[in-house]
Amino acid sequence: MQTAPRPTCLYEDEHLLVLDKPAGMLSVPGRGPDKQDCLIHRAMLHWPDALVVHRLDMATSGLLLFARSKEVQRKLGDAFAAREVHKRYTAIVHGDVAAETWQLVDAPLVCDWENRPLQIVDLHKGKPSQTRYLRAPDQQQVPPGCTKLWLEPITGRSHQLRVHMAHIGHPMLGDALYATASVIALSERLCLHATTLKFQHPQRNQLVQIDSPAPF
Repeated sequence: MQTAPRPTCLYEDEHLLVLDKPAGMLSVPGRGPDKQDCLIHRAMLHWPDALVVHRLDMATSGLLLFARSKEVQRKLGDAFAAREVHKRYTAIVHGDVAAETWQLVDAPLVCDWENRPLQIVDLHKGKPSQTRYLRAPDQQQVPPGCTKLWLEPITGRSHQLRVHMAHIGHPMLGDALYATASVIALSERLCLHATTLKFQHPQRNQLVQIDSPAPF
């Protein structure tokens, strides 16, 4: 762990950090000794006061926000709970999506207990879940028959973006959980990246926006 590369930091002050998580890295430790290497542990090697505020799936890359005090952690946690933190993701999905204006997926989600950690759409038992999506302006380097999208989660359910895109018939490339084998094979990684975080700084009267272009 001591020789692990320094995490890519896109914003730093005495109150908080925004780091760029690589795909394939855990946000926080998992169960078992083989799942202890994660972004928070690597962050604490360089910023010993770093505290977790939110998480990304292991397969997802992009922006993660960390607090540097319990007070700031609480304030940022409250902001996430109140949906005051604006999040945008970039994804590549299978199929042609002609969403030239923002569209909405409104599909309640619940854990598929027999197949955990998978989530499923359940209109009766699911928790309210909404995702906005838009065809991204830049469609260069997108495989034929696929579409690059911007995604904005209104709610924050587990695997929400991945399940919602699969639900409307456009699973993400490289999604080992929700895509078919042929769609998984189109990418060596899950094509989902946390691109933008925008929030009110908890200790200063200013709006902070951090952007990280998708690496695909």
